[in-house]
Amino acid sequence: MEAVLQNGRFRATVTTQGGELISFQDGEGTEYLWQGDPAVWAGRDPILFPIVGALRDGKVRFPEGEYAMARHGFARNSQFTLAQRGEDFAVLELTESPETLDLYPYSFRLRVTHRLTERGFETAYAVKNTGAGTMLYCIGGHTAFNCPLYTGERFEDYRLVFDQAEEGPSAAVGPGGVLDRRVPKKYLRGTDALALRHGIFDEADTLIFSALRSRGVSLVHRDTGRGLRMDFHAFPMLGVWTMPGKNAPYICIEPWQGCAAFADETGRFEDKPHVVALAPGEERTLAFSVEVL
Repeated sequence: MEAVLQNGRFRATVTTQGGELISFQDGEGTEYLWQGDPAVWAGRDPILFPIVGALRDGKVRFPEGEYAMARHGFARNSQFTLAQRGEDFAVLELTESPETLDLYPYSFRLRVTHRLTERGFETAYAVKNTGAGTMLYCIGGHTAFNCPLYTGERFEDYRLVFDQAEEGPSAAVGPGGVLDRRVPKKYLRGTDALALRHGIFDEADTLIFSALRSRGVSLVHRDTGRGLRMDFHAFPMLGVWTMPGKNAPYICIEPWQGCAAFADETGRFEDKPHVVALAPGEERTLAFSVEVL
């Protein structure tokens, strides 16, 4: 099921399949979101829950036992329900099922709110522990933006501009998506800007930043300044990705609460960086926003 949102300046579409925002356009018809060409990458705006990234050997140990889960978890492949709907917002909901309990030992309610704003849109993830014991999870966004945005432009015409100058070490992505903290690479060296080129991602796969001072980043054309800005202040990590080896015309800007497994981690979920622990009945909301520049 799809629902169209409008507020006079912007128009967006959400879907119950994966709970995603699948289109975001301005009044001139400019589409800001990648439309999921399966020949390159079929995703658009997947929700990463209850894990972010890959697990080591595809498995993780919760206090309740060992479980296997595919990269980024099961929410992105799940059917949500449309819990609430207004002219400019929609709330999509996912709860546990026999299928999720085979992968993840907790009862939960995940509510995703996509809302149009005067300058763009906001996405909020509200996770509630509906079970009897402590619940552990990670969560993140994976929004893919068209890059370039306008006809006649190139991917290489764009830059990522952070709010502040950054050093920006990034963990190396190894086989199976497992991270190696021993050989971090620096893509930001005392600057606030990173010029985009596909070779960066052909080499690194994903840029993973965990110690940024900036709480926002802009994707902008180097000459015109047109583009967008994401505020990710609620999230401790940021991923930046496009499909390696495809010269793909999109870039994913990904606010994360948690990340993929490290090669030297214990394998216990509670030991992973930035894991959230919720008491029974507790709920936590994390949100990011995007504005058009």
